[in-house]
Amino acid sequence: MCVGRIFRLSGNLFFVAYGLLLIAEISARVRPMCRYHVGFFINEVDNEPASKAVDVVLTYLKKNIRYGLSVQIESIEANKTDAKVLLEAICNKYADSIEKKMMPHLVLDTTKSGVASETVKSFTQALGLPTISASYGQEGDLRQWRDLDESKQKYLLQVMPPGDIIPEVIRSIVRRLNITNAAILYDETFVMDHKYKSLLQNIQTRHVITAIAMEGKREREEQIEKLRNLDINNFFILGNLQSIRMVLESVKPAYFERNFAWHAITQNEGEVSSQRDNATIMFLKPMAYTQFRDRLGLLRTTYNLNEEPQLASAFYFDLALRSFLTIKEMLQSGAWPKDMEYLNCDDFQGGNTPQRNLDLREYFTKISEPTSYGTFELVTQPKQPFNGFSYMKFEMDINVLQIRGGSSVNSKSIGTWTAGLDTPLTVKDEEQMKNLTADTVYRIYTVVQPPFIMRDETAPKGYKGYCIDLINEIAAIVHFDYTIQEVEDGKFGNMDEKGEWNGIVKKLIDKQADIGLGSMSVMAEREIVIDFTVPYYDLVGITIMMQRPSSPSSLFKFLTVLETNVWLCILAAYFFTSFLMWVFDRWSPYSYQNNREKYKDDEEKREFNLKECLWFCMTSLTPQGGGEAPKNLSGRLVAATWWLFGFIIIASYTANLAAFLTVSRLDTPVESLDDLAKQYKILYAPLNGSSAMTYFERMANIEQMFYEIWKDLSLNDSLTPLERSKLAVWDYPVSDKYTKMWQAMQEAALPATLDEAVARVRNSTAATGFAFLGDATDIRYLQLTNCDLQVVGEEFSRKPYAIAVQQGSHLKDQFNNAILTLLNKRQLEKLKEKWWKNDEAQAKCDKPEDQSDGISIQNIGGVFIVIFVGIGMACITLVFEYWWYRYRKNPRIIDVAEASNSDRSNVKDVTGKLADGVILGNSGEKFEKSNAALRPRFNQYPATFKPRF
Repeated sequence: MCVGRIFRLSGNLFFVAYGLLLIAEISARVRPMCRYHVGFFINEVDNEPASKAVDVVLTYLKKNIRYGLSVQIESIEANKTDAKVLLEAICNKYADSIEKKMMPHLVLDTTKSGVASETVKSFTQALGLPTISASYGQEGDLRQWRDLDESKQKYLLQVMPPGDIIPEVIRSIVRRLNITNAAILYDETFVMDHKYKSLLQNIQTRHVITAIAMEGKREREEQIEKLRNLDINNFFILGNLQSIRMVLESVKPAYFERNFAWHAITQNEGEVSSQRDNATIMFLKPMAYTQFRDRLGLLRTTYNLNEEPQLASAFYFDLALRSFLTIKEMLQSGAWPKDMEYLNCDDFQGGNTPQRNLDLREYFTKISEPTSYGTFELVTQPKQPFNGFSYMKFEMDINVLQIRGGSSVNSKSIGTWTAGLDTPLTVKDEEQMKNLTADTVYRIYTVVQPPFIMRDETAPKGYKGYCIDLINEIAAIVHFDYTIQEVEDGKFGNMDEKGEWNGIVKKLIDKQADIGLGSMSVMAEREIVIDFTVPYYDLVGITIMMQRPSSPSSLFKFLTVLETNVWLCILAAYFFTSFLMWVFDRWSPYSYQNNREKYKDDEEKREFNLKECLWFCMTSLTPQGGGEAPKNLSGRLVAATWWLFGFIIIASYTANLAAFLTVSRLDTPVESLDDLAKQYKILYAPLNGSSAMTYFERMANIEQMFYEIWKDLSLNDSLTPLERSKLAVWDYPVSDKYTKMWQAMQEAALPATLDEAVARVRNSTAATGFAFLGDATDIRYLQLTNCDLQVVGEEFSRKPYAIAVQQGSHLKDQFNNAILTLLNKRQLEKLKEKWWKNDEAQAKCDKPEDQSDGISIQNIGGVFIVIFVGIGMACITLVFEYWWYRYRKNPRIIDVAEASNSDRSNVKDVTGKLADGVILGNSGEKFEKSNAALRPRFNQYPATFKPRF
């Protein structure tokens, strides 16, 4: 209780009166000094700022009599490991206090966490001692104070220290910069045990929180390398300036490139120094409010409050002072119970905690004492929880720090952060803030396989295709960049007999790749060592690719119906028959030319000279017919024989032409996998190391295993005759289809690349055909871009395509969400349409269904050429005839009467040459006797007839 100063007055009345006046004067100006036994100050080992701050508070109160407060406390140093020893020490101090009738008003607890903090919380909660704690932890982290009743919540109070609030800035940075991965390194100046779950809770950021390896530089290098192997490129360092320097000097120079970001966060107010040659980091440090700097400077200079960090020292000073003033205010106002019960440690039975009727929380929040660094942000609403939500509010300066040559050459403030549980950053320079963001760059390995992946030097990444468009769409949603390169062996990944992988799968297993991109099938054995996203493409099976059958087109294809020797024989028969007919007509006495008088009255008078015989045999082969037949019987027999020959030849030619054109349109003999397996003329094989090869190899192995099982059962001597008879069959009960096919594939030699397979298909002949078995998408694209290739049969062994990532990678969930988003927006369908239906590389081919059933001009066009050749020859002949009759001396046709009346002496002209005219016909006995063989063609001409020549 308050003890007033007692003055003993002696002497005369003057001195008594003077003394009374002096007392009244002093009492009016100076408050009475009150002395309280506040209680216990329990501090953790090595928490020097708290210990120093409480000592400064006691000195501060003594020197500032205006507070009218003198405090007596019992200090207890808490060890961090042995709860029993600590509890005994506290109970002994507490028992001594009760025995001396110096009941504690308050327990000031500055333990941070762990065993010491839990021990103190258990002690104060069990005995019902009013406590103000500065332990680390948010709501629910103080396990011993987790389920306090309403009365205990009024006197068991916790105010979080700055070291517990500063890590919350990481949450604000992650949200602001949309960081997807983070490694948080901390030293002993921060307590992060309770932050593992709560710090980035409900934020999709993959993170690791771990203590800095303090053993040495090598250990720190290994620690950072392990974190990098977890695909982390955003690093946060929580610690003092010395810890930040050690970490930065343990980092490889490559980890300061654009795809990495470093953030240093400290409670100290100094600057970071490091031996790095070139590094740019974000540096955050606290700074006192302007209005409190004078008070802080006074405490540092006058009261020696210089323990680092200053932020922590100021916090503990303000908290202790506020706590002591709260007890004073409660005692003076009568809010402190006069008959307060105190229970000894030995008397506690587990449920006999004294009931307290005091509201420490109300008076604590009403204290208006100025602070020295920041302001207390205390929960004042009665129904709201106090513990885990009350703290000291201050600001942290956000700087861009450039380290060159071992020193900080440039430091620029780009924003601030006000300490709080969910306070956003206040940014002054957005551009600088973006430059501090680590570019999320993933390493992609792929296999070139159109149209999924194709090389294109003009493309931004050097590649184009369906998968490139897909990964760009995903990158726009997930926000990352990537580098892409082809895997060296050009394979997606297969496991050998030793259990080792190759291709993209090996890159993912060895952490050399983040993403495997391409037409990569989801297979059970691959899912054991890597992860796949949801499928981005429909189920794709294996199908057959063969050369498209094409009949060679020729303008003179109608001539190829018969072989060359047949045509030559027909030609020889034509000339021989024509010659024979001319001979028979020449020598037969019944022919027209040898029997003119007999046939002089016939309308058709035809003399079968050699020219007429050739014409007759030629026209006899046409529907027009040969015209008048020979008069003699022998000639007619030759003509009839020729007609029969021509009928047979024409009929045979017509039938063969139709059959020839029909055979050229027949489909390929292989229409399914079964057809391919049953024949031996066409070789077939998949790509070496492909999923198709794996399928056939495994199917063959499975058949062999089933056969061995059946054989072992059949030859098992332990079976009864009845059981053995049930297994006895003449044929194998297990098919060996794939076993034979796999053997045939090995004999045919598996192509190493797709280009090699396509070349072998194109080089197929009737004698050495080749069929390629591969993924349906690859084969359909080859068919789309090449007119000489075709897909045969239906797909089988269908599997989906998906993006491969490392096992346990966070990218799996992010990519799954992105792919499903694209699927809902129908973007995947648009990509299919772009790269299959609207692809510029699509070949313009004649589709079989578009072809008519008629004969094409390419096969029958030679007939028109024959017409043009015939017309051309006729034109040449006409010119020749004109020239012959125009420029050569030709016989002149004159009238017979004119010739008989003229004097024969005039036959010769004056030059002695024959006249130009020659008599073609005359009459008279003399003339008829001398020219018996010459007969006039016409007896007379019309009066209007005029000779042309």
